[in-house]
Amino acid sequence: MFKILKRYFGREPYYLQLLDLFIEVTRQTELGQLLDLTSQPQDSPLDFSRFTMDRLSSIFKYKTAFYSFYLPVALGMIVAGETKVHLYDKAREILCVMGEYFQIQDDYLDCFGTFEMIGKVGTDIQDAKCSWLVVTALQQCNAKQRKILQENYGKHDAQNIEAVKKLYRDLNMTQLFNDYENESYEQIQALLNTSKELPREVFEFLLKRIYKRTK
Repeated sequence: MFKILKRYFGREPYYLQLLDLFIEVTRQTELGQLLDLTSQPQDSPLDFSRFTMDRLSSIFKYKTAFYSFYLPVALGMIVAGETKVHLYDKAREILCVMGEYFQIQDDYLDCFGTFEMIGKVGTDIQDAKCSWLVVTALQQCNAKQRKILQENYGKHDAQNIEAVKKLYRDLNMTQLFNDYENESYEQIQALLNTSKELPREVFEFLLKRIYKRTK
């Protein structure tokens, strides 16, 4: 990737800015991946104390939002000659919210999406992933329900997986997700309304691609 960048943009006055952005986003993505991989101790019992909303938000921001949403828009801004730092900051703010929303959709679809919908079989439950569903469930559940999660989460047997999914249904996770989705959409719209200097159509284009998506 860096060879391609040098070959096609090496003589451009903004080449170093492009290079710096790719290096920084690579670092951020690696940090997000590290947070994700260390959300459970290696070869040790499940530790739900690590499943916090703060950690989850950081995983989504660093592992997904920066490279998937901020990077392509910031690249376009650089090539277009934009130099105002506050516009990059505002774009980053909007796109990180969008990236977090996208990843929470992914977590929801991993559990409740069918193979026909998403083209894969979800494995977050059996892989003991620090996902939005389990973190939210831990905030909502009572002691008995937490015990069900403790006994079944991170196991590959079909009965264990179904026990977790049933608990999610009992906690009405679909409604909680729908509520979050609507709130996130309104938050993004509010941010766009305060960003008159940015081309709104770029952000609307990205938002339309992910809002209410089913795959």
